This record gives sequence, structure tokens and C-alpha cells, in this order.
Amino acid sequence: MAEAPSNRSPVSATPGRWLTIVGIGEAGIDGLSPRAVAAIAGAERVFGGQRQLALAASVITGSALAWPSPFDPLMPAVRAVRGHRVCVLASGDPFLFGVGATLARHIPADEMDVLPSPSAFSLAAARLGWPLGEIETISLHGRARARLRPLLHPGTRILALTSGADDPAQIAALLTGAGFGRSDLTVLEALDGPRERIRHTRADGFDLHTIDPLNLLAIEVVADEQAHVIPLGAGRADDLFDHDGQITKREIRAVSLSMLAPRRGELLWDVGAGSGAIGIEWMLAHPSMRAIAIEPRPERVARIARNAAQMGVPDLPIVTGSAPDALRDLPRPDAIFIGGGATVPRAVAAAIEALRPDGRLVINAVTLETEAVLLDHHARLGGSLTRIAVSRADPVGTMTGWRSAIPVTIWSWSKP
Repeated sequence: MAEAPSNRSPVSATPGRWLTIVGIGEAGIDGLSPRAVAAIAGAERVFGGQRQLALAASVITGSALAWPSPFDPLMPAVRAVRGHRVCVLASGDPFLFGVGATLARHIPADEMDVLPSPSAFSLAAARLGWPLGEIETISLHGRARARLRPLLHPGTRILALTSGADDPAQIAALLTGAGFGRSDLTVLEALDGPRERIRHTRADGFDLHTIDPLNLLAIEVVADEQAHVIPLGAGRADDLFDHDGQITKREIRAVSLSMLAPRRGELLWDVGAGSGAIGIEWMLAHPSMRAIAIEPRPERVARIARNAAQMGVPDLPIVTGSAPDALRDLPRPDAIFIGGGATVPRAVAAAIEALRPDGRLVINAVTLETEAVLLDHHARLGGSLTRIAVSRADPVGTMTGWRSAIPVTIWSWSKP
């Protein structure tokens, strides 16, 4: 067992670094470097969760301060003692879904020393022999389990941080319900500590009990014949979405999304969202993508929520209402798609006004009235007009012929 240094002198090698963030695992003090132990012992105040404070209790000589419940991401208690010798304890790697990332939003990096320990992902990969750079990692801690859905592709290996003892069984049920019941699961509990335990099962036969709340789930994805796989590319099949006919069809959706030109971290308004397919696919492009669905009809609002959960983006916000009134007070968007309501002049004007500079606006029209609106805006503002006509092969008696869908006119415009 490591012992506390005999004094509480600062250990930071760089002047001005008053805050030290120490990643600590289930091995406790025995798993830390001498420098990390000295940082904890030399701190006037040590912040952390109850578990981290207990793991480091033998060397804490200053005030031990547990995070409040509920946790305040503004970290006022730490910021209030700026300039003192302060240590924050984190789980494993503080910048991997940890408190380090939260602190970095409020405290400059040159005021911090960060001493990480192996993350739960690193420990799990080491136990399983999985190359960490070749697998999917996701945190479901405090997040909806449905976020796992886009990762479920045959042959994929996934490491998922969970929220507690019940999560592995709930995730197994999710996998089974989506057609991945034959997937192999490994529950890794309290890694690198005296309670460490590793057990294996199958999703559709999950039979593990008394699981430690501190656990990580490893998944080797195996798809059944009817598995609900969410493809990677835009323009996913229409039948993946529940809809009442009010859906931007897959070919048109793929073209519309290409014109919206998603970029990391951007926000889309999906106005007249219908089934929510455009906003959902926008969010599936990258975990950083955000969207807001605006839809006036309550039954469609409920349908959008179901589709978003089923497609793995359960955090999609939905506003019930019509443009332009429903657009007030929404965060300013980087891109806007209007699939309904474009014949209301105030709605288009409000969208143009709200859009950020260099933002993209895409409006689809299937009626002559809406097309007239697009022609007018194109004449005044420029942009591009595209007409798409899609035909599908259908039976014609005993033979096969082409059946044409209603052509769609698309106006796309970038705000100067």
C-alpha cells in the first residue's frame, strides 16, 4: 500500500497549475503512480465521487468533498477555490466520458495537470484481447440504451459503459427484440479491483444475476435473418420508418440530405417533419449531429418519437406546432429542411431569417402551388433548382412495367 508523503507541498511541475485531475481505478492507491499519490496527499481540497474518495481515503490529508447530487456540470465548488492546491478524482481516464472533459469547459488546460489511469475500455480490451482501435465504444451511462442501435451490424464488436446492475439484461432484451439475440455478451465487473469478475452469456439466453453496478458490457454482434440493421448510408429504406405516407421517399431523402451537406456538430431544423426521417438520418450521420423536428399533428409527433428511438437517436427533440410560430425561441440552425408548410410565406421567411450565415436551406415541392413558391425564391435569391422523377418496376398484369412517382422539385440555397 502506498503511503502519503510526510508534507503537503505542491507537486505540480509547472507554475500556475493549481488543479490536478487524477484518474483512479478499482485498484485504488496501489494502481497510482507516486506522482498521483503525492498530488492527492498534497491537496488542500480533494473533490470526487463517494467511490473515488473512498478509494483514496488513506492518503487524503486535506478536505474530502463529495460531488453534490444532482451533479452540477458548472463545477462551482472547484472554480471557487481557484489558485489553491486542488485535486479532483475521476474514474480511469478523466477525458473519456469523465469529469475532466467537464472541467475543461471552465478551466484552461494550462491551469491543470492531468494524470490518467487506464480507462474501462482499455481494461476491457486488454482482458478480451480486442484491438481497441478496431472496435466500437459507447457510453450508455445516464443515456438511453437505444443509442446502441446504429452500431448493431453483423460482426461488430462493441464495448458499452452501462449505468448499473440492471443494464446488461436490458441491453440483452434490446438486442433480442431487434433480431440480434444470438450475439455473444461478456459482462466485465469492477475491473482491476478485488471484486473483478468476467462472465459470458448470449443475448437471447441472458442468465446472469447479482451483477456489480460498476460494469461494462462487451458485445460481439450476430444478426438473425430478420435483424433490423440500420444501414450506414443516407436514404435508408422507407419501411425502416413507421409512417402514414407523409415521408420523404428514400431516393429523394438521399438527394435532399446531400444538399443539406451535414457537417460535424451542426443543428438541423426539420420543418413539417412527418415521419421524422430527414432529422433522424441527419443525426445518424455522426454522433455530434443535432436536429429538431417540428410537426403540427400530434399523432405524427408520437410517430416521430417512436421512429427516433427505433433508429437509435432517442434524443431527437420534437416541437409540436406549425411554422413560423413553432420556430420562435429555437436554437439557431445551421441547416433547415422544409418538407411541409412551404406555401406559408411567413414560414419560409422565418426560416431564411433564422438560418446562420453559410447555412443551407432545402425545400421540397410536389404541388404546383409549392413549386411556384420555390420558383419565386429562386428568381429572387438564387440557389439551385432540381427536379427528380423516380420510377419503380411494378407488375402490369402478367408482365412488368415502370410506375412513376410524383416528381419532386427541390430548391437548395446557401445563406450569404
